Amino acid sequence: MEWNHSLVTTIAATLVSGLFAVAAAINLSGRGTVKQDFARWGYPAGFNLVCGGLELIGAVLLFVHTTRLWGLGLLAAIMAGVLATLARNKEPLRHFAPALVFSALLAVVGAAYV
Repeated sequence: MEWNHSLVTTIAATLVSGLFAVAAAINLSGRGTVKQDFARWGYPAGFNLVCGGLELIGAVLLFVHTTRLWGLGLLAAIMAGVLATLARNKEPLRHFAPALVFSALLAVVGAAYV
């Protein structure tokens, strides 16, 4: 069976979009250590809401085929900020791992998109 490139890209983008929607929900909820982490990293109160909102917008843009490139760009910028924040604060590998996985998944969808 031969795979349809467009179908594979759509499936990958949908899965990654769902993962970012979950990440957005976690940031928007502020549960667990979310608020404390943002404060520890030097961000103002409520910045988790900004990040969560942008992640949710990016997830929706990535999900919709006609706005997928915009979603890729927005989510890539967010992940660059996440990685820079983690590096600046010398976070342990366990904090880097999810960010690196999300970044790699975005790269795969981006590579499949072109």
